[in-house]
Amino acid sequence: MKKLVSLLLALVMALGLFTAALAEGNAQVFWYTFSDVYLSSVRSSLDTALTAKGISFVDQDANATQATQTDQITTAIASGVNLLAVNICETGADGIAQNVVDNAKTAGIPLIFFNRSVSKDVVTSYDKCVFVGTNYEEAGIMQGKMIGKYLVANYDKYDLNHDGVISYVMFKGDEANQEAIARTKYGVEDANTVLEAAGKPDLKFYDPSNDKLYLVDQNGTWSRQVALDYMQTVLAQYNEASGNMVELVIGNNDEMAIGAVTALQAVGYNNGDAAKTIPVFGVDATEDAKTMIASGYMAGTIKQDAVGMADAIATVAANMIAGKSAFEGLNAAYTVEDNWKVAIPYAEYTGE
Repeated sequence: MKKLVSLLLALVMALGLFTAALAEGNAQVFWYTFSDVYLSSVRSSLDTALTAKGISFVDQDANATQATQTDQITTAIASGVNLLAVNICETGADGIAQNVVDNAKTAGIPLIFFNRSVSKDVVTSYDKCVFVGTNYEEAGIMQGKMIGKYLVANYDKYDLNHDGVISYVMFKGDEANQEAIARTKYGVEDANTVLEAAGKPDLKFYDPSNDKLYLVDQNGTWSRQVALDYMQTVLAQYNEASGNMVELVIGNNDEMAIGAVTALQAVGYNNGDAAKTIPVFGVDATEDAKTMIASGYMAGTIKQDAVGMADAIATVAANMIAGKSAFEGLNAAYTVEDNWKVAIPYAEYTGE
């Protein structure tokens, strides 16, 4: 009887009637750090999405250290895992990502990079590799346009120094990260484009001695505490009493924006009084940022869709494990680019 059942199961599988079951598998997901607030929301959503698709998984925390993550990936490959999903620590050098691809390719293990930028050349060097993320330039461009429109509508209100120019602080999350570089660049450039079209002067960085025109988290963790510390130092010298008050804050992410708000609140700003509020903008649309926007403490942010990113990763993962086309069944809101990348769209968020 057992032999008959075994033969029947073998026949059913040979006929392809158990295709859905083949999507089940064992994945390991490598996060650059568990402490990133936005990525924590992606992780929660991805855990749910993978479970719903019958994929067992292990989440690995590299604690923002590439050497740790590299060791984790090497161990996972040796264990015979069915799929690797990598939120890579170091995004500034293709060599590290290429090494991950080469090792996965040698082992024949499907690989998904997600969220943190990896170049097309690296991803397309392996036919079982996909990137799921965003067109990262869009966040800075969208943020810049949002800032420009906001200032044009409220210019005299925020020109606290009455010098005809808006002075700003820019908080950069990571010196080498491509998303941080683009957000720092376009968040100002595209705001200036809108201001110029309205006959207004370009933004002016608050500190004329800083040639970089930004303050960076030296640890590369886009930290709320780092921005808070920076902003406290800034406000000690640049304030209304001195006639040189900072009039705008731009953060590469919501955590840095929130850190700046906390420092402003400590000296009497951004506590709900519209007449004593400095506009602060971030990126991600985290729950804390949404609450601050609803309370009038922040002006706006750019939504990076955590649930959408998790859904796309899980869908691609299930397809790859089952041996299907990686992009089968993806939500129509996502864009597949040149058969290597799934782009999740950004959106403005002002709470309205």
